[in-house]
Amino acid sequence: MPTKQYFLGIDVGSTKTAALVADEQGNALGYGLGGPGNHEGVGWEGFKQSIHAAAQNALAQAKLSISELKAAGMGLAGYDWDDEHEPHVTALAEIGLTMPMHLENDSALGLYAGTSEGWGVCVSAGSSNNARGRGKNGQAGRITGHGSRFGELGGAWEIVEQAIIAVNYEWIRRAPPTAITPLFIEKAGANSLYDLVHGLALGQYQPDSGWAMPVFQAARQGDSAALQIVAWAGRELGELACAIIRQIEAEREPVEVILAGSVYKAGENIIAPLRETVRATAPLAKFIRLDAPPVVGGVLMGMDLAMGREAYARRENLIETARALSVGMDI
Repeated sequence: MPTKQYFLGIDVGSTKTAALVADEQGNALGYGLGGPGNHEGVGWEGFKQSIHAAAQNALAQAKLSISELKAAGMGLAGYDWDDEHEPHVTALAEIGLTMPMHLENDSALGLYAGTSEGWGVCVSAGSSNNARGRGKNGQAGRITGHGSRFGELGGAWEIVEQAIIAVNYEWIRRAPPTAITPLFIEKAGANSLYDLVHGLALGQYQPDSGWAMPVFQAARQGDSAALQIVAWAGRELGELACAIIRQIEAEREPVEVILAGSVYKAGENIIAPLRETVRATAPLAKFIRLDAPPVVGGVLMGMDLAMGREAYARRENLIETARALSVGMDI
């Protein structure tokens, strides 16, 4: 009887770390959580502790040991450049993770979890944005992931920045009133438009990426300024996808574009302009909202190392069993 193979997926974020263990048929067997793991925020000791805790929790539920793992895939917040590979591998080895591993930035998890055959583009838009791609022949595509400093726009924070401009334009009478203003006044706890602008100018009010949600609300209400901002964000995210599509030479392919992150809660107001932008470069592109736990992508990365593209035939079962396994858990 053939020996069963087991795979580990890791999703390291700035707030938590998730681990998932599955067999070669895509049956999820164990799920575990750890603390924040981005080494830029918690250091290498914090990185190791969080991954070790998550992996051990998942292995305990699966009734397996590290030595039984065939391969692993990891999406790591804070892993951005090639010269960061060695310190990550060294730290992982110190907690016993020495099996064959595929390491990428955590934004790549959506690519593996969301695509049907393991190739395509993932545009992740949460607090900021990131994008990763993989071509049919394994070509890699990416952006810096460093946001507005490098002209990579469309995440929640960039939306908030544009909305603050719109609110100020109302105050200085450069533009008509916008429905964003009363929503921001409420969000900040300000007394008036003047108080809001004054407080923002002096740093008394501290907006964060969550302020994008009132912008989406105003857009759903038909507010012109909000609609323009959300459409602008969609076009910017679409341009990031186009850049990746050109890098992986998929302009004439039915490339799958995975949309991952909270910004897509804006719905068609942001997705329609993104879609239009992408199809100007890749007319056959397909668009998929990510509905799988990102850590599933880590398992598939590991399975891909051992099984190649055959791994993606297990994707649906892996998603279904991971959800069943994690009922009541923060997956």
